[in-house]
Amino acid sequence: MGLQSLQYCAFLVVVAAVYLHLPVRMQPVFLLGASWVFYALAMPAMLPVTIALAVFTYLCGRGLAWRGGAHKTAFLRLGVIGMLGILAFFKYNGLLGGVLHGWRAVAMPLGISFTSFAAIAYLIDATRGDCEVETSFIRLALFLNFFATVTQGPICRAGALLPQLSAEHRFDAARTVRALRLYALGLFKYIAVADVLNMVVDTVFPHYTDYSAPTLILTAVMYTFYLYFSFSGYSEISRATGLVLGLDLPENFKTPFYATNFSGFWSRWHISFSSWLQDYLFMPLAWADLGRFGRLPTELCVFCVFFASGFWHGSTAPFIIWGLLQAVYRVGEELLHRRFGKPKKRGPPARVLWGKRVVVFVLWTISMVFFRVGSGNLSGMAENLGVGDAFAYLGRCLMNSWSPARFAGELYSTA
Repeated sequence: MGLQSLQYCAFLVVVAAVYLHLPVRMQPVFLLGASWVFYALAMPAMLPVTIALAVFTYLCGRGLAWRGGAHKTAFLRLGVIGMLGILAFFKYNGLLGGVLHGWRAVAMPLGISFTSFAAIAYLIDATRGDCEVETSFIRLALFLNFFATVTQGPICRAGALLPQLSAEHRFDAARTVRALRLYALGLFKYIAVADVLNMVVDTVFPHYTDYSAPTLILTAVMYTFYLYFSFSGYSEISRATGLVLGLDLPENFKTPFYATNFSGFWSRWHISFSSWLQDYLFMPLAWADLGRFGRLPTELCVFCVFFASGFWHGSTAPFIIWGLLQAVYRVGEELLHRRFGKPKKRGPPARVLWGKRVVVFVLWTISMVFFRVGSGNLSGMAENLGVGDAFAYLGRCLMNSWSPARFAGELYSTA
C-alpha cells in the first residue's frame, strides 16, 4: 500500500476520523495499532521483527536511566551495536554467502534502515541529554513505526516527535487545508512527474546499447529528476499525513538543484538522512581523540561518511562507486576551499552562480547512472546490469551517434 495509492488515501481518512475523536490517552495506542496494521498489510511475516526491534530499543533506552545511569555507556553500546548488527544481517545477508543460506529467502523488513537510524539517534540523544528517556513503550514504538515515515522517512528525531505524541490532537480546519495542499503536491510529483519520467528510464536503461548519445544523456537527466520527484513527492505525502493527525514532520527536500556546491546540495537533499550522517557519524569521527595521533583529518572524515552512505544504500559495486563519487566531490570541494578559501558572503554574479549549479547538476547526474544501475539490480528487475554497464553507459554518452534524425526517432519511440 504505497503512499500514492487510493488504498492509502482511504486508510488515512479512516485513521484520522477515528484518531482525532479519541481521548488523548488512547490516541497513541490507536495510532500505533494503525501503524502495525499498515505494516502487516505490506509484510505480515515481518511484523514480529518490527515489534521485537521496538522492544529492544525500549529496553536499551530504559537501561540508560537504570540505577541513575550507572550503566549508561553499556546500554548505549548494546543498543547501537545491536541495531547495526540487525540492520547488517537483513540488508547485507548476500555478502555472507552460504553461511546463512537458509535466511537468504527472508525479505528485508519494511523500512528497517529508517527504523534503525531513528532508534540509534534516539539512544544517542537520550545519552547526551538531548531528549528524555521515553518511559512509554507505546509512544516509543509509535515513534519508530509510524506508518507515514516507516518506509522512506523522513528520519525523525526523538526530541522533536516524541513530545508531540504525548499531546492532544483534534481536527483543525486550517491545518487540514495545508495538509491537503501538501498531499496534492506530493501526489503530483509522484504520479504526474516521477512515474512518467520513470517509464522512459525503464525503457532505455536496460537496452542502453540500442540508443544514441543524446537519448542516453536525456535519460540520465530524466532519472535524476525522477529520483528527486519520487523521493520529495513521498516526503510531501508523509508530511501531509502528519499534519492531518496534528504532527509536524521535518522537511526532507529543499530545492537541491539550486545548490552551488555539494555541501549545499547535501543540506538540501534528503535532509533528514544527511543531517543524521552529520550528527551521528561525521561529528563523532571528527571529534574522536586518537591519543598521540590526534584527530582524524576533516577530509578523511568526509570521505568515510560518504563511502558509508553508498554502502548503506546497497552493497553492490554500483552503490559503492556512487558513494565514492560523493566522497570525491565533497573532499575535492574541501581541498579547493582550503586552497582558495571559501566563497565570500557577498555572492558572485548570477552567471557564476548558475555555472556552479550546472557543474553540480552534471556531476550529480553522472553519479546517478551508477545509482540507477545499482537500484535496478537491488529491486530484482529483469535487467542484469553491473558496474561495467554504468561505465559503458557514460562512455556511450560521449562517443555514440549524435544524429539528430536518430535522436528524434528514439524520442518518438520511447514517448
